[in-house]
Amino acid sequence: MGKTAYGNFHDFCRDSGSINPTIPGGSGYGGCNLVGISLSHGRHLANLGSVLLCGIAIAMSLFLIWRSQVKKAAVGRREIQLFLLGYIVVEICEIFTVGGFPLHDDVRRGFSAVHIAAVTATSWILMLNGIVGYQVIEDGTPMSLGLMLLSSFLLFIGTGYIALDTGFSWTTFWESSLQDPNQNYALYTLYQLVPLICIVVFFLLETYLVLRILGERRPMIYLIGAALLFAIGQIFQYVISVHLCNSSNGKINGGLFETLFTLGAIAMVWVFWSSITEDDWPMPGSGGYT
Repeated sequence: MGKTAYGNFHDFCRDSGSINPTIPGGSGYGGCNLVGISLSHGRHLANLGSVLLCGIAIAMSLFLIWRSQVKKAAVGRREIQLFLLGYIVVEICEIFTVGGFPLHDDVRRGFSAVHIAAVTATSWILMLNGIVGYQVIEDGTPMSLGLMLLSSFLLFIGTGYIALDTGFSWTTFWESSLQDPNQNYALYTLYQLVPLICIVVFFLLETYLVLRILGERRPMIYLIGAALLFAIGQIFQYVISVHLCNSSNGKINGGLFETLFTLGAIAMVWVFWSSITEDDWPMPGSGGYT
């Protein structure tokens, strides 16, 4: 059987428009290098715009956590707050990875590993939020929060270990992935495939909940808006980034726009959640939102 492209990171890293993509291990994949702003001693702040947007994203998330707290009777209030906390961790790491904040290579590898693990765990929490509305387990209870925290923590630790071992070569198990074409089945599955599946499952679960159970259509505007914003951000990151970098001589890449559109998608997810908890709509096996 011939070799498969599944698990190959080389092209992703090459087309990221930066020698410091969110993949631990090695640098310089033959693509455009994001230079950004020159600092002292030959250092550069690669993506100031992304750094600033990450700060805005963290502030927005804290505000939405507070707003969620005010909605004391809303279904899934604690669960959506956990999702926002996960997103805050992602954005903190993104300052030092996608943002290109000047760091020692080993420190950057550490942030990259945490970034990858946080993306996977946060997307898992998002998917579980899609289940919360069905009230299989009563929301906000120790069981609901405990299962969400435990499962996401295990996923975070597992993904983080693989990313760290890949970047720092603690063992020789992942060492081959540091060579072209940088093929790592486990990390590829956990970082590229699992988050995508979680997002799609969340979208399908919430679509069924809104259209078939709640019998509403207006909230779908927000949910579809979130999906479109997220998709546009990924297109900028994986398709347009290298072209922006080449055409601007390394001044800008798609990372800035990925951060911007993902921020918009997260905001729309919260607006969607808020919209389906603000009215007294019937739920299966219950008298409605209280």
